[in-house]
Amino acid sequence: MPGHTDWWKKGVFYQIYPRSFLDTTGNGIGDLQGIIEKLDYLNDGTPNSLGIDAIWFSPFFVSPDLDFGYDVADYCAIDSRYGSLQDFDRLLAEAHRRNIRIMLDLVVNHTSNEHSWFKESRSTRDNPKRNWYIWRDGRGPRHKPPNNWKNNFFGPAWTWDEATGQYYLHSFLKEQPDLNWFNPAVREAVHKVIRFWLERGVDGFRLDVAHLYCKDEQFRDNPPFIHRLKQIHRMPFWDRPLAVNIFQLLELPELQDKIYNKHHPETHRILKEFRRIFNEYPGTTSIGEVISENPAVVASYYGASDDELHMNFYFALTQCRWKAGAFRRSVARRESGFPASAWPAYTLSNHDITRAISRYGRKGQEDARARLLALLLLTLRGTPFIYYGEEIGMKEAKLPRSALKDPVGIKWFPFHRGRDGARTPMQWNGGKHAGFTTGEPWLPIGPEAEKRNVAVQEKDPASLLSFYKRAIHLRRSLPALQEGSYTVVTAGVPRDCYVYARELHGVRLAVALNFSKGRRKCDLGPAPACYRVLLSTDPRRKAETVTGPLSLEPLEGCLLQLEAGKRSN
Repeated sequence: MPGHTDWWKKGVFYQIYPRSFLDTTGNGIGDLQGIIEKLDYLNDGTPNSLGIDAIWFSPFFVSPDLDFGYDVADYCAIDSRYGSLQDFDRLLAEAHRRNIRIMLDLVVNHTSNEHSWFKESRSTRDNPKRNWYIWRDGRGPRHKPPNNWKNNFFGPAWTWDEATGQYYLHSFLKEQPDLNWFNPAVREAVHKVIRFWLERGVDGFRLDVAHLYCKDEQFRDNPPFIHRLKQIHRMPFWDRPLAVNIFQLLELPELQDKIYNKHHPETHRILKEFRRIFNEYPGTTSIGEVISENPAVVASYYGASDDELHMNFYFALTQCRWKAGAFRRSVARRESGFPASAWPAYTLSNHDITRAISRYGRKGQEDARARLLALLLLTLRGTPFIYYGEEIGMKEAKLPRSALKDPVGIKWFPFHRGRDGARTPMQWNGGKHAGFTTGEPWLPIGPEAEKRNVAVQEKDPASLLSFYKRAIHLRRSLPALQEGSYTVVTAGVPRDCYVYARELHGVRLAVALNFSKGRRKCDLGPAPACYRVLLSTDPRRKAETVTGPLSLEPLEGCLLQLEAGKRSN
């Protein structure tokens, strides 16, 4: 697909959970044909569409679906529930025709236990693929697990295989055995998978849990979780995450700090090998899911010479409290803790996280807060990722236990509902099943679908969807938002407001965000100056120029441009 090789720095990405986007067969599961039918909604080349530039797809490869696609049984085939390889080729062609790039989810820390590689590996101890996975003898006469490692869902990270008399390692479900990335044959096999899709025309990959690829070769026990709690306790209260990893906190006497099964130095060599492959296909890109509370650790995955990841998700924004200072300091840590070449990627929601509008919403303020977050996401220095339905304010669904499908929710304590609430079907209209399917949807439709749907909001110029469209298309027209510098404005700014400037080639933009429930006045710098309001989260604000402090309504955000040659008296 023609275009600049750094298109990913300027574009807006949209995550689709294929199972929940649009079902065209009536089986209650979204499919590739449904995505094709909605490409014009995503970008038809006009301001009437959402205007996104790229789609990241959660997996639709062959899978037993115990973790809904994140347990891959064949990396080079489409699961028949979603369509065929020919359907994918058509999706790719139709997307590219609309200048939409395609990113696939590369889930290679582990495979499904139904993958042919693992079936061979567990067949006998002397099988050539035995060392493609991580097998270990038990400890002591009772054959206890090789160490104390816990998986990232619940329970031990080791499962006993009766047939071959050894344990195998799994960072997630026991049906998701971990690959042995120290084995060159594994690396070469995954390299072939990457090339298979790049040759087909795919524009890049999101790398699932890349920080887990390699584990401690000595298999040392992890220390108690209290070590991590102490680190969090030393953080200023206002900067602490909203919640510690819930999966670990609830595992009460098994808490541990997982230092030996993540962030292994060998992982960097793997990512350098990936990057060399991407470099063979100009214009392709990668984004990592590398999780750490230490910005320096995350920064290291870009490589000393910018030769590893192109981007990595910065998840700290998803854990900020509803305070202007919390967001400002979070971005400051990212900006100051990373080299200039390390391009940021921001998101507020995804398939594993409670939807932002529900996480931050307060009764009567949900949409105002959602607009403020959208303006923040789309104007920061970096690449924004929007989760499907975020643009219409889809809320987290509170599902009964009988409706849960996520293994985390099914097998967890009664008060934990897993991740299904963030994965409910896209709400296209106010009809039956929100226009998602003519059959029975795989998950119930989320709340307030009668007003939080595309059909209703497309007709309302004051809707959240209309705001997203204006913001995205405005972003495309302003290079300063795509590539400009980022500078925080603090002088003359109340503590419950967040103001920053984006500048490029003499064009200065200012973004002012009021996180409070009261009216506020903010200086925009430099003074004296004349700014023109380009966009406001408050539909009532008219086009105007500002020649002094900007007056903001409660929970209002504005994007403004400095008028060249105009100064206030």
